[in-house]
Amino acid sequence: MKLIYAGKAKSLYELDEERVLMEFRDDLTAGDGAKKATKAGKGALNAEISAKFMELLRGKGIPTHYLAFEAPNKHVVKRVKIVPLEVIVRNIATGSLVRRYPFKEGTELSPPIVEFCLKSDEYHDPMVNEDIALALSVVSSREELAKMREIALKVNEVLSEFLREKGIILVDFKLEFGYDSEGNLIVADEISPDTCRFWDAETREIMDKDRFRRDLGDVLKYYEEVKRRIS
Repeated sequence: MKLIYAGKAKSLYELDEERVLMEFRDDLTAGDGAKKATKAGKGALNAEISAKFMELLRGKGIPTHYLAFEAPNKHVVKRVKIVPLEVIVRNIATGSLVRRYPFKEGTELSPPIVEFCLKSDEYHDPMVNEDIALALSVVSSREELAKMREIALKVNEVLSEFLREKGIILVDFKLEFGYDSEGNLIVADEISPDTCRFWDAETREIMDKDRFRRDLGDVLKYYEEVKRRIS
């Protein structure tokens, strides 16, 4: 198959005009790729976890690029034109939020905070407002941003409720969006411990890529635990 794109942790291969095969690799990165490692089996874990979440969203009427899971580490997805923005939804203050603003670590945020960030390693994914997004032509209208916000908050509602029942707190997460061949705005990329923060509901033990970022160890152990609980 023809390689279309290779990112930090996934590769895309051409299937046909409408579909792409997305391979989840075992690579781990942090700090815009400054910190790197490989963990055997990580890609398969993320592929299975993300498939479960995408199927959950589809069942709730939220459109995504996901079509099918191909074991052990691939998704068949719709070919989309990616919007070069990351949409971050935050339910609890941690990470960069407490470094940038006077929030206390662990503060519950009600309502959730939604951030738009430019997808750019060169500029370290800076947060942008509506005016900057429009000036950079990464979106065509304020309505487009409002639609992404609306979908992201719906995703947050669905995932938070589902994970709460599994003893997991959805701390925050990153979404990407794209347009399919019919011009529909849909959720793309992945939803996994690489793109979300998960805490154990009782102990607040970290169950996501922060274990790699902070050198806490046992990365795959906690990815496995997330998979076990949601399966």
